[in-house]
Amino acid sequence: MDDNQERQDFDLTESDEQLSADEKTILDELGIVGAARRKFLGQNMAAALGTFAFHLLAKEEVFATLAASPDAVFASTAGVENAVKVLLKINGSTQRLEVDSRTVLLDALRERLGLTGTKKGCDQGQCGACTAIVDGRRVLSCLTLVASCEGKEVTTIEGLADADNLHPMQAAFIKHDGFQCGYCTPGQICSAVALLQEAKNGDVSHVTNNLRTSPQNLELSDEEIRERMSGNICRCGAYPGIVAAIREVHSGRETAQTRHFANDEEIAIAFNEGKADEIV
Repeated sequence: MDDNQERQDFDLTESDEQLSADEKTILDELGIVGAARRKFLGQNMAAALGTFAFHLLAKEEVFATLAASPDAVFASTAGVENAVKVLLKINGSTQRLEVDSRTVLLDALRERLGLTGTKKGCDQGQCGACTAIVDGRRVLSCLTLVASCEGKEVTTIEGLADADNLHPMQAAFIKHDGFQCGYCTPGQICSAVALLQEAKNGDVSHVTNNLRTSPQNLELSDEEIRERMSGNICRCGAYPGIVAAIREVHSGRETAQTRHFANDEEIAIAFNEGKADEIV
């Protein structure tokens, strides 16, 4: 039996299972079996769907022509509650918004302005995926009311690059594989950019050795970088690449990539080592 015959027998069995006992008896008495039965069922199904669609369309046309009763009461269109007007600059562009006073910066960026690079992660200020920069300081946009940004300058991941030229931090993240899935990356990069400005300003952290003085242009160790980035979680575990990227931009000295594509010799060595392990 070929595949086509098996498929036809399967389709016939499946069609019969969908019929009641009376329907099967009537079709048998009419001599409608095999391919004829399948064709008959298909035609009936198509006719039924066509009739349903026709009636549905007719009802929609009737409803569309009906005029509303003069006494009809309609629900009012939901407006902005507790509306406040906010004037701020986002990525160099002045924006005037009228929003609910409870609206957070994250929702305004994503839902009102279409700047979806800033991500909503935990929505509780715990993961750092929503990090944006306000007047040079990093903030958790999911906990920052947009009304509090009146007259301020907001920078998001979309505003870091200069046209087609990536920001040095963006380029370093790509070079050092500072991401995997990329969901937390906009927040990581914005946090890293603001972190370097904090170091220039002499802001100390929990692991800064000398707290008595606050020198400008702090030299950041890997420990300092990890501490200052501890508010940004990467569930993919790309932390080594993130630290390497920040270190390179902070020092201003390019470092060699820690990864490369394996050549034929390296592939052969790895393959032979794998075979040796199997033998052992």
